Amino acid sequence: MKLESILQYLDIYLAVAEHPDYAAALNGLQVAGPQEIEQVVVAVDATEASIAEAAERGADLMIVHHGLFWGGLEPLTGRHFRKVRMLIEGGIALYSCHLPLDSHAEVGNCALLARALGLELQGQFGDYNGTPIGWWGTLADATTPSGLSAQLSEVLDAPIHLIEGGPEHVERVGVLTGGGASFVQDAIAAGLDALVTGEGSHHSHFDAVELGITMLFGGHYATETFGVRALGLHLEQRFGLPWQFVDQPTGL
Repeated sequence: MKLESILQYLDIYLAVAEHPDYAAALNGLQVAGPQEIEQVVVAVDATEASIAEAAERGADLMIVHHGLFWGGLEPLTGRHFRKVRMLIEGGIALYSCHLPLDSHAEVGNCALLARALGLELQGQFGDYNGTPIGWWGTLADATTPSGLSAQLSEVLDAPIHLIEGGPEHVERVGVLTGGGASFVQDAIAAGLDALVTGEGSHHSHFDAVELGITMLFGGHYATETFGVRALGLHLEQRFGLPWQFVDQPTGL
């Protein structure tokens, strides 16, 4: 399939142009590749290890959540050079999608993790520059903070850091994957009992306790594997493109 056709589809499907992000270069095609795409590899992070694995698996296109460019213009030296060289020499196009993939209703990290927890989605919260990122919903049967923690641990197959700052009965739960603890005020404004995210800062503990909300940290990486895998499956179902997931867990 033509790379240009895939790029046009992804940009529209994920609403890349209309979605704000921390930097414009985070979303879309970051490194050009072959005109024809036969094998797709998806990964959470564009690291040296994941790019090398994508090359070993014969990828023509690599789709990631965390791309190459975060701090603005940087010299192509050291590890930055090594990554770009591996992509070019391996004939791999790199496509990155950050916040648009967190917030998407069908293949987004937040919505998918919320559904995996059994939430009936009700709406979005966690506004970034006018666009909500997270999703919230209700549980069919209310649970306890520890009960929700056990359920999240089962879904992610990972240990959970639980801060029991909210009510004893949890029904309204918000999910904002990755570093979503900074949106705790938005979760409070939405009337949520608990906020599920990846990680937080030291002060997140006191934010949760003093604001009266339970917060659960499942790991930045673990909460953000859903989107790229769902996007790979979506491309396979729509265009017949085979795909593979490169797993590179960090424990964080």
